[in-house]
Amino acid sequence: MMKLKICGMKNEGNILNVAKLNPDFMGFIFYKNSPRYFNGVIPELPENIKKIGVFVDSTLDYIKGIVGKHNLQGVQLHGNESPELCKQLQDLNCIVIKVFSIKDTFDFNSLEPYEDVCDFYLFDTKGKEPGGNGFTFDWSVLKNYSSIKSFFLSGGIGPNEFDNLLSFLKRPEAVFCHSLDLNSKFETNLGLKNTEKLKAFKDQLIANNYDV
Repeated sequence: MMKLKICGMKNEGNILNVAKLNPDFMGFIFYKNSPRYFNGVIPELPENIKKIGVFVDSTLDYIKGIVGKHNLQGVQLHGNESPELCKQLQDLNCIVIKVFSIKDTFDFNSLEPYEDVCDFYLFDTKGKEPGGNGFTFDWSVLKNYSSIKSFFLSGGIGPNEFDNLLSFLKRPEAVFCHSLDLNSKFETNLGLKNTEKLKAFKDQLIANNYDV
């Protein structure tokens, strides 16, 4: 089974329309420098959709405040957060997703301090911004993945990458790929998702025997 996360949501009506596609996770960015920064009220969502807050080098108190305010089920950490902070967030009964950015190479030994203090890794494309840069990294780097922890695959995934994505998902290193993180390639404007494109992408996955 492959899970889907739709990230960078902003508009209440759009959030509700995307929720009808029944993604497993929806991401809301609480990093004030992001053009997709969320500063509204999250509408009531079905219980099966987990709300994930995205943070970049935020303090524990700030994250705790946002988690409580929006009743988030998880946090995604895009900065240089310490293993100690991850553990403190796990103690709040939050899903903790620690992000690592990749360009052409990556030292997977750097994951070791986080093995016991986060629930998932997320591999994104290293770019000018902490996330949402809109292009993919070289997924073949993941051939050297040395953990057995499930991960989210992020970074510029969209309709034009579908064939390459299918090829990746058939490779041995994809056995730990838990979720696909979709964002900028499905936008009509910053934070505004095209639900028709998202549905078509999900339908393509189902047609290729991925239960999403």
